[in-house]
Amino acid sequence: MSSQDNGAIPLHNVPDNTGYRLIELHPELQTLLESDDAPVLTLESTDAAALLKTPDKTYSLRQKNTSNALILLKPHTPENSVPEQGMAAFSTISKTVELDPVSDAAASATDAKPATNRGKWHERFGRNR
Repeated sequence: MSSQDNGAIPLHNVPDNTGYRLIELHPELQTLLESDDAPVLTLESTDAAALLKTPDKTYSLRQKNTSNALILLKPHTPENSVPEQGMAAFSTISKTVELDPVSDAAASATDAKPATNRGKWHERFGRNR
């Protein structure tokens, strides 16, 4: 029999019913946002896609599904119990938002080309069912 203490961390399910999405940032956009004089970003919609605009660049937003969900956790101490710190799973993310750079000409056109599914066999298969 082992003499080691059980190092288990209690895990609780405490959903907050907020829809979270992660955005995959390009390194230059991350640097821009972390700068001391970070610009204001704007979102615009077109018939084809939503656009995120910085002062000098435009990105098309595209939702991606993932087969490996990401569980968001935070520290948690349940009420009416022995004060034992644990973790609470408050959201599960199965979709992320990808930013695709768009040329200035395409961004200004009202009939911008919609984002395409690149190599997403499961999305193409499901669309034709």
